[in-house]
Formats: sequence, C-alpha cells, structure tokens
Amino acid sequence: MTEKDRELIDMMQRRKVDILCVQETRWKGSKARSLGAGFKLFYHESDRKRNGVGVILKEEVVRNVLEVIRASNRLMSLKLEVEGVMFNVVSGYAPQVGCELEEKEKFWS
Repeated sequence: MTEKDRELIDMMQRRKVDILCVQETRWKGSKARSLGAGFKLFYHESDRKRNGVGVILKEEVVRNVLEVIRASNRLMSLKLEVEGVMFNVVSGYAPQVGCELEEKEKFWS
C-alpha cells in the first residue's frame, strides 16, 4: 500500500465512506487490486503519464459488483446490486483546460 492509498483508506474509514471514485490513478492496466484494510480498487489506465480513473470499494460492497465497464482512461462504471437495488457508479475525469478540443468533444460524446 502506498502513502496515498493509506491516506484515502484512512479518510474513507473516518468518514464511513464505502464507495469512492478517484482520478489520476496512474496505475497501468485494467485491473482490480486489494488496498488492504478491507478495501479494493478497480481501475483503468492506458497511459501512466496522465489520466486514469478508479473506484475504491469496501470489501463488503465488492461482492455486490455485477459488472465493470472500462470505457476509457477517463471513464469507467461499476454496476452493483445492494439489497435488491441496482446502482451504477460512474467515475469520470473530464478533460481539463489545457486539453485539445477534440479530446474534450470525444469525452462528452
């Protein structure tokens, strides 16, 4: 677990957060990995230099994941069923001011 991982996990525990969307993950690949302390990160990254999105879930919520859709290194979603209710959690990282117009239009499409 990295220092940033510990910081996020501590914050989630203090504030009793079970699901947290994160951006600028910078881990290469499309995977899921345990962060320790009962939390798991689902992430998607295609270029370690920038971008990357993820969703951190408490282990109790992980077993409710039905589907993970990694649309791009800026957009992913998880479909969850919790107590018979379907949830779609979307983690998006919109292009910033310095990005090309084409990249912004592609994201918003």
